[in-house]
Amino acid sequence: MENFTENALKILKARYFKKDEKGTLLETKPSELFHRVSRFIAKAEKNEADRKFWEEKFFQAMMQKDFMPNSPTLTGAERQMCLSACFVLPIDDSLDGIFETVKNAALVHKEGGGTGFDFSRIRPAGSFVRKTQGIASGPVSFLKVIDAGTEAVKQGGTRRGANMGVLRVDHPDIKNFISMKRDGITAQNFNISVAVTEAFIQAVKNNTSYDLINPMDGAVIGKANAQEMFDLIVDSAWSNGDPGLIFIDKVNQLNPTAKQGPIRATNPCGEQPLHDYEACNLGSINLLNLYDEKSQQGLNWEKFREVIKLGIRFLDDVIEVNLYPLEKIDKMAKANRRIGLGIMGFADLLIRMGIAYNSEEARSLGTKIIAFMKEEAVKASRALAELRGNFPNIDQSVYQGQKMRNASVLTIAPTGTISRIAGCSSSIEPIFAFQVISKILDSEISDIHPLYQQWQEKHPGAARPAYFVTAQEISPLDHLKMQAVFQEYVDSAVSKTINFSNAATREDIEAAYLQAFDMNIKGITVYRDGCRAVQVLNKAGEEKPKPMGRPDAIPSTTHKISTGLGNLYITVSYFNKKPFEVFASIGKSGYSTMADAEAIGRLISLALRSGISTEEVVNQLKGIGGAEPIFTNGLLIQSIPDAIAKVLETHIGTVHMHHQDHNALNCPICGSSISDEKCPTCANCGWSKCNGV
Repeated sequence: MENFTENALKILKARYFKKDEKGTLLETKPSELFHRVSRFIAKAEKNEADRKFWEEKFFQAMMQKDFMPNSPTLTGAERQMCLSACFVLPIDDSLDGIFETVKNAALVHKEGGGTGFDFSRIRPAGSFVRKTQGIASGPVSFLKVIDAGTEAVKQGGTRRGANMGVLRVDHPDIKNFISMKRDGITAQNFNISVAVTEAFIQAVKNNTSYDLINPMDGAVIGKANAQEMFDLIVDSAWSNGDPGLIFIDKVNQLNPTAKQGPIRATNPCGEQPLHDYEACNLGSINLLNLYDEKSQQGLNWEKFREVIKLGIRFLDDVIEVNLYPLEKIDKMAKANRRIGLGIMGFADLLIRMGIAYNSEEARSLGTKIIAFMKEEAVKASRALAELRGNFPNIDQSVYQGQKMRNASVLTIAPTGTISRIAGCSSSIEPIFAFQVISKILDSEISDIHPLYQQWQEKHPGAARPAYFVTAQEISPLDHLKMQAVFQEYVDSAVSKTINFSNAATREDIEAAYLQAFDMNIKGITVYRDGCRAVQVLNKAGEEKPKPMGRPDAIPSTTHKISTGLGNLYITVSYFNKKPFEVFASIGKSGYSTMADAEAIGRLISLALRSGISTEEVVNQLKGIGGAEPIFTNGLLIQSIPDAIAKVLETHIGTVHMHHQDHNALNCPICGSSISDEKCPTCANCGWSKCNGV
């Protein structure tokens, strides 16, 4: 319909087309949606002739898929909603301030926006609170409060709210922050990033300690080994993709409005660093539509210039007609008039030109594209300033004494669903896979890349050329080099995922983090394929893990260990020098307990034979509490699963726990699990939180 793919129409119907109260579509064609959007945005123009002219220009740009605004603009135009995607909200160190932020975040999420928060100003857990004579619960606990609030608000009626949580590396609670998402359950509505300083990175390189600082008074209250902290960050990112890093000193050194104070946080995907209460609206240009095999470097540069000018005007007009959820946001957005024009379809353009993404030729083309875009975007903003005036805070910016309409003009955003609507590759990312299954809107959408499909039809059975390269076939260093190419000219930041294969090591992640810092990139996000149970993109046709067949004979060792339920016999068998199967049985106990022990052994064996690491099995079982914990040979055995984990550790070495049961506490005296209640008491040793005995 109207030259949009079937999958694009699915997305438009589910997320963007206007509906009535019963869910009946009031828009059924893309043209109706884009007429609504262009008509509303063009209201910012000063006279009727300009409004009609730019309404048509905006409409044609979207219908031809040359330019697409961010999702909130498509959903919110003419619906009394906010049109911006990116926000940062401050969190003050007071209960009133924290819950004011919770309320404000709910208002932003209701409008379809994503929020970033810096939790670094909240005092560390365990601090004395003078007014209440109580103990502070710390930034991680309040992040969970906002996460719960986010879960309760359906964002823009189409998706859950997205958040970015930031904590400085020198905050005393940084260890808890780094590890909190390791269980795969906590803070599902948050991406998290550590704001690392140049001093910290230098301490890592020099293998020295660094200061931990109390945010209440700036006093140094301790030291931490930089390499150990960095190892913790790396290990967590390897395990599940969080946290990322924000090089916060670099962000502020390159901030065009640095005189207004420090930037502390970004939007959820990291591409838009913002001051407190600041907002930004985004849009992207489809490079695939600019391909011209007869033109210099394969691009229609004149059309590119015109679409850049249109995009800058469109995004500046959005600020005029926008309905911001808070007065403070309205004031900041209009004072800096920050906009973010970006690109999509870069990988498709490279394929059309026969250029491999991980080549010097690709980076050279990327440099030409983004340098041209920066020059033309600044020109367009200056031209608007001549017509409409400078952004009000220009005297607190690098543009003081010049003409400039917008404090920043370029942002490389992920482009997610808008690139699917436009029928092109996302942002500056390489192709994830040429046959892919995407999880969007709680359903699965299957795609084969159209350029690859066209090539296959012309070359049946032939080997894929080198320029058909996927994200995991590109080295992390080549991913970073491409991010650095665009960051050099982008005045905001670049959202880019550094993809790793499932076989990548922690050392690979560490190297990428240090390389990113040395390349003057503002932040880095890594993702090791398959490190999460659920991921958005999956290669089509990939088989799910299957358990290995059992050899006829393998060596084994049987352990006897005392538990509160009787003697547990655990047999660990080996294959290729690694634990392969576990059998567990328990004597002098009821049939249910015997069945439980056998079931646990079978499931562990299934996991090990399917390629799950022994370390991960231990991580899941170790520390699980039971009703009858006992000490055995100097070890606290809390339950049958805990006993099996401790036996497995004798085969592979100690495993530092990452899994955490957030519905339980551990006794500080004996380590037993205790229930999380108003006055928890340990059944094993009698310790009570209320009286400390």
